[in-house]
Amino acid sequence: MKAASLDSSAWIEIAHRGANAAAFLQALADPASVIVSTIALYEVWKYSSVHGDETRANQLLEFMQQGIVVPPDSHLAIQAARLSIRHKLAMADSLIYATALAHNTILWTQDDDFKTLPHVRHLAKARNV
Repeated sequence: MKAASLDSSAWIEIAHRGANAAAFLQALADPASVIVSTIALYEVWKYSSVHGDETRANQLLEFMQQGIVVPPDSHLAIQAARLSIRHKLAMADSLIYATALAHNTILWTQDDDFKTLPHVRHLAKARNV
C-alpha cells in the first residue's frame, strides 16, 4: 500500500470512534510511516479540546506524533497557495493536501472539499439519521 497521510477529519473520526474509524485505521498499518501535517495537529487538538477535554486531546496528539510530523516551510506554503487557488481550498486544507502530495502519499479523508482531488481516498461521512 502507498504511504498514507490523514487529514483532520480522519483523525477525529478515529478518536471519536465514528462510522469510518475502522477504514481510516487501515491507513495506520505502519503508524511510524504516516505523514502528519502540523496543521492537522492544530485542528485535531482544537476540536478534541472543545468537544472533549484537553487530556484526551493530548493523548490523541501523542498518538498522531508517532508518525512523521511535517511542519510547513516556504516551499510547502507556496505549493499550498497554488493548490488553494487551483482547487478552491481553504488555507488549512491546502496545507494538509500540499503536505501529502510533497511526500507522495495518499490523503485519507471524509472532508468533501477533497472529494474529487487526485491522490485522495475519500470516504463519505456517515450521517446521523
